[in-house]
Amino acid sequence: MGIGVRFEQIRPWLQGLAVAALAGLFLAAVGAFGSDGAPAPIRYGYWLTTMVGGAMIAGVAAWPISRMKSLERRPWLMWAVMSPAIAAPITVFVWLVTPLFFDGVWAGGTLLAFFPPVLIICAAMTGINLLLHRQPVETHAAAPGGGPAPFLERLPLKLKGAQVIAVQAEDHYLRIHTDRGSDLILMRLADAVRELEGIEGAQVHRSWWAARSAVRDVRRGDGRATLILDGGLEAPVSRTYARALRAEGWY
Repeated sequence: MGIGVRFEQIRPWLQGLAVAALAGLFLAAVGAFGSDGAPAPIRYGYWLTTMVGGAMIAGVAAWPISRMKSLERRPWLMWAVMSPAIAAPITVFVWLVTPLFFDGVWAGGTLLAFFPPVLIICAAMTGINLLLHRQPVETHAAAPGGGPAPFLERLPLKLKGAQVIAVQAEDHYLRIHTDRGSDLILMRLADAVRELEGIEGAQVHRSWWAARSAVRDVRRGDGRATLILDGGLEAPVSRTYARALRAEGWY
């Protein structure tokens, strides 16, 4: 079990290296940024070296940014902050490596000249990796002495005081599932999840948030999981979030 846990911890890093290697092969094949004039062995060696080496540097540079609480629920802002932050050290690496493979203009380029193409590649790679490693948005139980989740104030009168089991997006509305029945309110799921802070749960699908205490079982089929909640309610688990929820012990 310990080995499995360690593998889960390094899986994103290994996936990042694999994506970088594939991107390096693609950039070499198309002769990106004017490298098409170089012999194939030099071209492939250069792009694989810079992409895989850059991915290793990015893993270190991105780590403190990925832990920023202010960015964890704002993936676009994280992308905007992380891309230039990792591009800076990678630019230095590319600038030092390039003369080992090329002569002339490429080898004599300044750091400033290398930054724009490195930033473009870093932005693309960062976006891909953020999509691959998206984490479910979690909400947490209220701290001792803390107030109730703000979302509870939005419950229709007939559901006041009910326990929230799940919240399901339906077009521009949300269906609130509780132990006293369900009802619709006009609200976005993303806004609701923010206001559900104070109840332990997570977004398990792009259209569903579920309370952790309401999970009674899980059904698997066709490579997908479905949470069985209180009252027999079924909440689908997106493949995007399945691995993270499993690692958190949801099922």
